[in-house]
Amino acid sequence: MTTNQQQLIGFRPKQAMKMIVCSLIGMFSFFVTFEWQGKSSILIDHIVTFLSTNVPQAINVYIILILVLGSFYPFVTGKWKKSKVDIVLSIFKIGGLVAGTMLIFGFGPAWLFNPDIGPFLMEKLIKPVGVLIPIGAIFLALLVSYGLLEFIGVFMQPVMKPLFRTPGRSAVDAVASFVGSYSVGLLLTNRVFKEGKYTIREASIIATGFSTVSATFMVVVAKTLDLMEYWNAFFWVTLVITFVVTAITARIYPLRSMSNDCYEGSTPQPEVIVRKDRLKTAWHEAMVAVDSNPSLLKNLYIHLKDGLIMTMGVIPSILSIGLLGVVLATYTPVFDIVAYIFVPFTYLLQIPDPMLTAKALSLSIAEMFLPALLVTQATMVTKFIVAVVSISAVLFFSAVIPVILSTDIPLSIRQMIIIWFERVVLTLILVTPIAFLLF
Repeated sequence: MTTNQQQLIGFRPKQAMKMIVCSLIGMFSFFVTFEWQGKSSILIDHIVTFLSTNVPQAINVYIILILVLGSFYPFVTGKWKKSKVDIVLSIFKIGGLVAGTMLIFGFGPAWLFNPDIGPFLMEKLIKPVGVLIPIGAIFLALLVSYGLLEFIGVFMQPVMKPLFRTPGRSAVDAVASFVGSYSVGLLLTNRVFKEGKYTIREASIIATGFSTVSATFMVVVAKTLDLMEYWNAFFWVTLVITFVVTAITARIYPLRSMSNDCYEGSTPQPEVIVRKDRLKTAWHEAMVAVDSNPSLLKNLYIHLKDGLIMTMGVIPSILSIGLLGVVLATYTPVFDIVAYIFVPFTYLLQIPDPMLTAKALSLSIAEMFLPALLVTQATMVTKFIVAVVSISAVLFFSAVIPVILSTDIPLSIRQMIIIWFERVVLTLILVTPIAFLLF
């Protein structure tokens, strides 16, 4: 290898070793499943499970602390008065603190302790997400800060840009969300967006198109609906349809109309368009990324701090907004009314139980697991359709929408509701013929 070639690809043994070791640890943490104590999952999920099982009281103290800090943080920083949405969300966060305190200390109205309401939100969402985000943030530093993002990005350009109108580096986001967690995926998206590597439109497409629930949670849905016998079909159909729908929504309102500007105050770092010497260019871009990083400990600290701030913003919102959605679904006819917007589609597509399916689809905006609970006694065709739609819809008020609102990506609630509706209808149209073929 000549000296010129070495300079072209950034050949530096120390940087190369740092990239390889850190990236391998990051990939193992997020993408390699292994069995531990009878459970097959990824490293980060095993850590969360270990902590939840062995130090539950410490987790309770941590959650209360996060709720307190998260509820008062907007008022201390003055963010609560920046917009009407911020005012409403800040009030909801106080409500989340009140509800969380009652749930952890065991006092309050009986309806709150209905197993499908308060305990469900606390055990299935609040505690896992609250612990997962900061732990995920630490390993995320290893995954995205040492050249892997840039290396993969160069190779994925011919796929990501034409299909999804996003840079090649966004492929890592998509995999991190699907295999790991939407919260970690959004943490990654926000970090890369603030660095000027995504435009507002690109970050919005990624946040609303790739940040679905993890494969681990898909197993929960499949088990609930007796679909584990068809797991491979369910997983791959869901994966393909989710990304096809993302490719379509990227080309229609409101995503197509969003700004192509970068994050305010950041230095735009668009991907270099590569048409030849792809391997050399990928390696060079990776080495540049390694060189531009602070020390390992400082980098881990920065990511952990970002993760904790995001957790403070997310947890009170998830609890309060999610609680409202679940209560409305359980005790009021609100979602029976919303269901009528989907009835024409369920009847035209000749889905079994069209009214039941329409209501299940309407529930997906509140919490992605609620549709599955509604159709446990339905036909296999209905179960499969509802299961795929609940994943592919991506956006719901109990978790993903509050997480997006806690990031710096300028998506409004109105825009996200429109995108949710588009995703539900498109997924319904795509998955229904497949469901009939399978069952």
